[in-house]
Formats: sequence, C-alpha cells, structure tokens
Amino acid sequence: MNGEFWEINLFNSSFTVHNFTTNKVMDWQKNIIETDEEIRDLLKNTKRIAVLGIKTEQQAFQPAFYVPQYMASVGFEIIPVPVYYPEATEILGQKVYRKLTDIPGEIDLLNVFRRSNDIPPHVEDILAKKPKAVWFQSGIRNDAVAETLAEEGIKVVQDFCLMVEHRALR
Repeated sequence: MNGEFWEINLFNSSFTVHNFTTNKVMDWQKNIIETDEEIRDLLKNTKRIAVLGIKTEQQAFQPAFYVPQYMASVGFEIIPVPVYYPEATEILGQKVYRKLTDIPGEIDLLNVFRRSNDIPPHVEDILAKKPKAVWFQSGIRNDAVAETLAEEGIKVVQDFCLMVEHRALR
C-alpha cells in the first residue's frame, strides 16, 4: 500500500477500511444491493437504462431483448449497447452505441447481459462512464468485478432479473 496508513475495523460481519493517508473510508459493501428495499429504491430512482449485450428484434425470444423491451414498455429510456450485431444501428427504435463512453449524458443503470467471465473486458468502459448502478442479470455473478465497481461508488446488483424484480416490487 505504498507508504499509506490503513486501518481495518471489523464489526459483526461487516467492515470498513480507512485510508488515513487520503482520509478516505472504503465501505464498498454498502454499494452491493441485495434486499427488496434496496432494489425498490434503486428502481424508483432509475429513468435511463443502458443495456450491455442487448439482442436485436430478430432474437425477440431471448431475455437480452425482451427484458429491455419490457422496461421500455413501462416507461424507462433504453439505450442499446450490443456486443454483437455490427449491422444494427437501432434496437427498440433507439440509436445503438458500441461503447458506454459514447453515450451522451448520465446513465442511471447499466443492465448487463454478458456471461460472468465476459464482463472483465468491459470494466474499463464501465468505470469511465460511471453509471449510478450496474445490474448483472439472473445467472450472472462476478464478485471481483462487483467489488471493483462498488469500491468506485457504483451500486451493484447481481444474479437478479430486472424485469422480474420490477414487476414484483412496483
């Protein structure tokens, strides 16, 4: 830690890390969202959702298309960020972006449809854009990436379906 002075405080099952050199407290675990109350609050404060790994209308039967389609139908702005489909210029009637940093304005929520081991190559782009929250869809979990994002102040949801949670908690 290069000459820095750190203190770790353990209390029950949570902890904080204090860097006295920068006077920064790192309690990244508070940015890991898991409860219904936390998810409800996150959704209440979300208007604009970028979807990394979105599919096109030709794959309408796949969750990476019909979940964002549902979210658009209930009033959220959807920003498509497909990984494949280089010919696609619009999805769900919205302009396609190839990188998060190319999207103008802020992103409230990044909804991720990528396999867990395919997420790390996107971390630099995610951190550069710094969405308020990142949501790894049902079946997607990457604790190392989640910790990295949470340490940077980004809220993270893992292994939950955005559509299912929205329907259940609204």
